[in-house]
Parts: sequence; C-alpha cells; structure tokens
Amino acid sequence: MSGVTFETQRAALADVVAIPVTPFAADGTVDAAAHRALLRRLLDGGITTLTPNGNTGEFYALTPEERRLVTELTVDEAGGRAAILVGVGHDVPTAVASARHARELGAQMVMVHQPVHPYVSQSGWVDYHRAIAEAVPELGVVPYIRNAQLRGERLAELADVCPNVVGVKYAVPDAARFAAFARDAGPERFVWVAGLAEPYAPSYFSAGATGFTSGLVNVAPAVSLNMIEALRAGDYPAAMKVWEQIRRFEELRAANGSANNVTVVKEALSSLGLCRPEVRPPSRRLPADERAEVAAIAAGWSL
Repeated sequence: MSGVTFETQRAALADVVAIPVTPFAADGTVDAAAHRALLRRLLDGGITTLTPNGNTGEFYALTPEERRLVTELTVDEAGGRAAILVGVGHDVPTAVASARHARELGAQMVMVHQPVHPYVSQSGWVDYHRAIAEAVPELGVVPYIRNAQLRGERLAELADVCPNVVGVKYAVPDAARFAAFARDAGPERFVWVAGLAEPYAPSYFSAGATGFTSGLVNVAPAVSLNMIEALRAGDYPAAMKVWEQIRRFEELRAANGSANNVTVVKEALSSLGLCRPEVRPPSRRLPADERAEVAAIAAGWSL
C-alpha cells in the first residue's frame, strides 16, 4: 500500500461497495456467528469492498461497543480478502477514536457519516472532516455527503489540507447536482461512489461515478456485480435490465422517506434463512403483505 497515492483504496472504491447488515440474535444482541456467515457469503460471492457500520448496518442504533465489535468481526472475517471501509461519525472525539480503532485493526479506509447536527455550516463541515482525516493520515477518508447545500469547492478545500480524502460517497438524490458538485470539486481528483445504490448507479456513472454502494448486495451479490460489470463496459441497456430487476425491491426500501431501507434487506435475508428479520428502533419490521412480496423477490434472485 502506498501512503502517498492511496491507489489500493481508490481501486477498492471504484467497485460495488457493500454495506453489510448487522444481524441481531433472539436476545437483541449482535449475532456474531450470523454476521460472520453473511460476510463469508459476500466474500465468496465476489465482493471485495466492505463497509462495516454503514447505514444498512444500523450504525446509529448500535452502541459504541457494538460498533467496535462489528468492525472487528468484519476485519477478521475478511482476512485480507476485501478492503475495509469503516463507518465512523457522531462527535469528533468519538469519530476519531473509531477511526484509530479501525487503523489498529488494519482497515484501509474510513467513511465519515454525514454530521448529525441541526446546524451545519459549510466551513464547519470542512473543520469536522479535517479533524477526523488528520487523526488518521495513513487511512483513506471518504466523506458521506447527503447535504444538498454543500458546495464542491468545500470538498476541494478539505482535500487541499487532507490528501488522504480520496473518495466521496455522494448520496444527494439529484444526478444533475452530483455532476455539478463533482466538477466543482475536481472530477479526477476523487473516486466518486454513487451513494444511493443501484437505482442511481446508471445516472451517476454517466456523470463520473465509478463505484456504487449497495445494501441489496447482502441478498444477491451476483445482481450487484452484474450491474457494475455493465456500467464498466458502458453498456447502459444491460445496466437498465438489472435496474428493472431490482426496481421493486428498491422502491420498497425507498418508500416513506426510506423508512424500511434496512427492514426490507433483513426481511429478504430472513426469507432465505440467513438471519433474523429484527431491526432496532427507529426502524421497524414490515407489515405482513410486504413481507410476502419481499420474500418472493428474494426467491426469484436466488434461483
């Protein structure tokens, strides 16, 4: 690994960036055995970039101890078979401690969750990310951007002082805004990851993204890999065939302000016998009619 160019990390981001779920046992604790089994399934399915403590992993519903456990399980189970991009966030000291923990375990990158604060100034956004990035200069740093007001120039300003900011998970649902943001920040300077998964991947790739995040990949790794292969080949008709295949599943996840984003994924995994369906508040299990629909979709993919 080069500490200067971060080529390994950049390559890992230009791919399917899997966001594993965090399965819970019957007593509500993290189910380490089920977690390892799901990670092995991703790795055996050809996934080479994993994001423990992402939103599909219920980052905000986990305790600090559980977040450390999830990171440790992921690094250990991957065993060098995948690049690890650890989700960090909350207050700056907490995020820095999480980033340093990731570094100690041998993870290559951290993804910095959108600051959870009602008042985010653009310069304050730079300060927040700078404090985290400067604490772990050896790690690649990937801001997770959900703020439609943030300007591309602020990202360029951050990278000017923190050269380890190498990629961006862009999750504003507006392809034109993404195209403008990337060009204002420097389109070649960063690896652009479409942060809204498969439904947005074709439009974001056309504007410069080279990777996309995925929660669906937990259920059907081959489907996500089919999508990235088509996009890498510039074969948009083939990519849109996959898009149609996953459309209803992702519509269920996105409904009502993404209320059931994680719930749908866990329900699908449960229908395949891979983990329990429980999610933690403020998420909630699906109503019975939607459970049946999700199970039917997952069964179709697993043929």
